[in-house]
Amino acid sequence: MSITPLKFTGISSFSEDFQTILSRAVSIASLPVQQLQNNQSEILSRKQALGSLRGAVSGLAISVESLAHIGANRGLSVSSSNTSRVTVTNTGVTGSGVYRITDVTSVAGAANENTIAGLDTQDATQVDADGALELVSGTNTYSISLASETNNLTGLRDAINNSGAGVTATIINSGAGSGAYYLSLTTRQTGETTLALNGEAGSPATNLLTSSNQGSNAEFSLNGIPISRADNTIGDVIDGLTLNILAATEPGEEVTISANSSRGSLANGINDFVKAYNAAAQAVNRHIGEDAGILSGDSILRQTQGLLREVTGYQGPGLVSSLAALGIELDKTGTMSFNSAAFYSLSTAQFESALDFMGSATTGFGALAKRLDQVSNPYSGLIQKQQESLDTADTRIDEQIAAIGERISFMQSSLALKLQQADLLISQFSSQQSQLEAVILSLNTASFGKQDR
Repeated sequence: MSITPLKFTGISSFSEDFQTILSRAVSIASLPVQQLQNNQSEILSRKQALGSLRGAVSGLAISVESLAHIGANRGLSVSSSNTSRVTVTNTGVTGSGVYRITDVTSVAGAANENTIAGLDTQDATQVDADGALELVSGTNTYSISLASETNNLTGLRDAINNSGAGVTATIINSGAGSGAYYLSLTTRQTGETTLALNGEAGSPATNLLTSSNQGSNAEFSLNGIPISRADNTIGDVIDGLTLNILAATEPGEEVTISANSSRGSLANGINDFVKAYNAAAQAVNRHIGEDAGILSGDSILRQTQGLLREVTGYQGPGLVSSLAALGIELDKTGTMSFNSAAFYSLSTAQFESALDFMGSATTGFGALAKRLDQVSNPYSGLIQKQQESLDTADTRIDEQIAAIGERISFMQSSLALKLQQADLLISQFSSQQSQLEAVILSLNTASFGKQDR
């Protein structure tokens, strides 16, 4: 906020001096505003520095949590030998395994039928003599009652869509000269089911629909065991795995689903962790030392430093009990690196111990991730709370600047008025002085004659 002094317009010879007085008064009164604006600039710098630190610590928390997740899931990765037929998702598998899927004879599909006969119009041709019909969807039946004004395809469509039967009805216009309008019904859920529209309740013989597509289940064999499900996404067959059946297999074709412990998944997790740690360490180091940044001495910075030391010093039981045993190294500058050759040379027993070292969602690295999240969480973390506190201080300073600005404006107007009055008096005095001097000069001339000067 910058307050511009009023432009003083006077008529006396001192008007420029009065302008200087007015400008000087405004400048002195504005000194607190300048200080408050400096405080706001510092607040903005602190917020930006805290935001950068939070992002780096959050990235580290995510990578540490990922390592804990890998440890809890024993580094298992899942795959399908033919993803055009079947895909698989790891939803918490706890052990290795190989599963053979064969004889995928059908994919789950929704029932879809049309009225057998077309009608000439969609809103004027009667669909049923008495307007009383029965909709059958699976094992459920729904009574449809059409009034005389709604006994047409449009009325029937709306009644079905509002029946709560889980069936969608639409009107199809074939474009034929007569009998062009058909009603198409589709179940919202996939699976083999019954879909019928009977002209008389309980009488399948009066069904107004075709019966060519009553829906289908996903049908296949898993390790030789026949499986049938109404949905293509199947999560209740293999614990911790969700299958998605996409297409039927050829005769004799086999799709292999594998769940195996993978060193690659842990190695990738460690690589991400090393990058995230270095980013967090650099964010902290910007505010330490001779050229320390604005967060130097901040409690948040000290707490983050402590967490970084916890991470690098973390110890666990077993054959692999430290980061160094995994091939994670720290140089003299505190920069972390990953020796993948040392990691891949671990024995099977050491690799299993490495998974134990990672812990779970609540232990080991999982517990470290939670402590990092307490600092970096964008909603409830300590950094976020400090930023909110800075926002409050910034708002308070805005209010103070506005109040000072009002006082300066009032002072400036009041002072300008007084100076204007003073300028007018001086101008009047100057005029009177000139008149008096002229009178004196006239008297001298009359009394003594012309005076040499």
